[in-house]
Amino acid sequence: MTPAPGKIVCVGRNYADHAAELGNDVPAEPLIFLKPPSALVADGEPIRVPPDAGRVDYEGEIGLVIGNRCRRVAESEAWSHVSGVVALNDVTARDLQRSDGQWTRSKGFDTFCPVGNVVDASAVLPERLTVTTRVNGEVRQRADASQMVFSPRHLVSFISHVMTLEAGDLIATGTPEGVGPVSPGDVVEVALSCGSAVRNPVEGGDTLAPDR
Repeated sequence: MTPAPGKIVCVGRNYADHAAELGNDVPAEPLIFLKPPSALVADGEPIRVPPDAGRVDYEGEIGLVIGNRCRRVAESEAWSHVSGVVALNDVTARDLQRSDGQWTRSKGFDTFCPVGNVVDASAVLPERLTVTTRVNGEVRQRADASQMVFSPRHLVSFISHVMTLEAGDLIATGTPEGVGPVSPGDVVEVALSCGSAVRNPVEGGDTLAPDR
């Protein structure tokens, strides 16, 4: 797993079919939000379903690791600022997302951002990446980056025009059609065609020890 980033910038509704499956329109510009670094877990660590969170969904995504500090970069130069590509699961408390009207709580629980091994971005053509999500070995999502509304290069450029991106920051580029709920006992795997993958069991209850 990549070292803890200063920030995790996520993109919503970046595949038209996913926007449609949840009854949403495709945004005119990238719809961005933040996920806290405290949500990160590595391959093999459990996703913990919080008490009273309601429905909790997997969202397999292509993650981008920023390699050097950048601000207001052109789309043509954007990929030179990406050092790594990583499988990412933007776990979401769907009922809370709907009821809150904004996404901080539903996306921000501890363990709600599993991240896999980092693959060198210089060996990757972002437009040719494929993301596949399996639950208990069954394929639930599969899509190519070419199906994104806004490409990985465009996202890096767009976000850098909003906020300075620092080395180690993580961008989650959006999830394709096929999201669905998970329950304790399930195992979720997100795999990218470049060789990054993250696999996590789902456990019930918040069993993280409180700080004293």
